[in-house]
Amino acid sequence: MSGLLTLYARMFVIGIAVAAPVGAIGVLCIQRTLARGWRAGMATGLGVATADGLYAAAAAFGVSALSSMLVTWQTPLRVVGGVALIALGLQAAFAPARTADTGTSSASPDSASLRATGAARLYASAVALTLTNPMTIMAFGAIFAGAGLAAQPGATSAALATVGVASGSLAWWTVLVSGVAVGRHAVGHRLLTGINVASGVVVALFGAVALASVFIG
Repeated sequence: MSGLLTLYARMFVIGIAVAAPVGAIGVLCIQRTLARGWRAGMATGLGVATADGLYAAAAAFGVSALSSMLVTWQTPLRVVGGVALIALGLQAAFAPARTADTGTSSASPDSASLRATGAARLYASAVALTLTNPMTIMAFGAIFAGAGLAAQPGATSAALATVGVASGSLAWWTVLVSGVAVGRHAVGHRLLTGINVASGVVVALFGAVALASVFIG
């Protein structure tokens, strides 16, 4: 049992280490939290954690065929991801920021349904954007191999490693989103709008860099 707990703890830390570096998805998560509030940010963070868990599962279970397929298709995936980031960044930059998590009618079943649909879309887009980086699975493979944990011997260990990475990633996004959500209530609407525009532009720039790397590299 202690061995399994140690494995989970190590994978939890790896999940945080993978999620923590600020990149396009991190900026997008921050932007969505600033513009739409805690729920939007958490839907995005949960989507990223889900994708991280899928990549971790591929590495832990030794799914080398998936790794090879993603590397083969890395160019079109990078194009799709770059275009999507540009579109989302520009959309975010021109979208109005809200100063509170209020809807048109908190008691209305229709508004609750719309909020659920919106959260589902944010979640799905975060999963897709994270999965469009085919080198992520190679990074997981390298991390797992470096830790002596690649291709776990046994389904239990592989599943626990997957859960550890996913929960570590989710823990990071929860802390980040909660901190940003608290901070957004401390700034004025004008500053919030400026930050929202700037973060949207940064996301679009990340997408442009991804596209440039395809055609230049």
